[in-house]
Amino acid sequence: QVQLVESGGGLVQPGGSLRLSCAASGSGFSFNAMGWYRQAPGKQRELVANIMSGGKTNYADSVKGRFTISRDNAKNTVYLQMNSLKPEDTAVYYCNLKRVGVQNDLWGQGTQVTVSS
Repeated sequence: QVQLVESGGGLVQPGGSLRLSCAASGSGFSFNAMGWYRQAPGKQRELVANIMSGGKTNYADSVKGRFTISRDNAKNTVYLQMNSLKPEDTAVYYCNLKRVGVQNDLWGQGTQVTVSS
């Protein structure tokens, strides 16, 4: 049974940095993509960044140049390094896993990121 466990959220000052982690437990799967979505109050959930099994990455325009997604295959963990954080980055961030041969995505529990003085 595959589960996603998120960590690293919290409160950070504008201009600061934060690193989110998402660990996938369970060995019986292959992934098409892993990534991060976020949802702010009153707004739709949006893709922040993802990384394909082959290593290709995608970023929302709003975070390009500030965020970096990476994956540690040995630890089965995906990271989101967030630099130069802005108040508008405040949202609940959700880890996402697209598995090979599985239609429905797997989601983490969500972790709150708050950027404020």
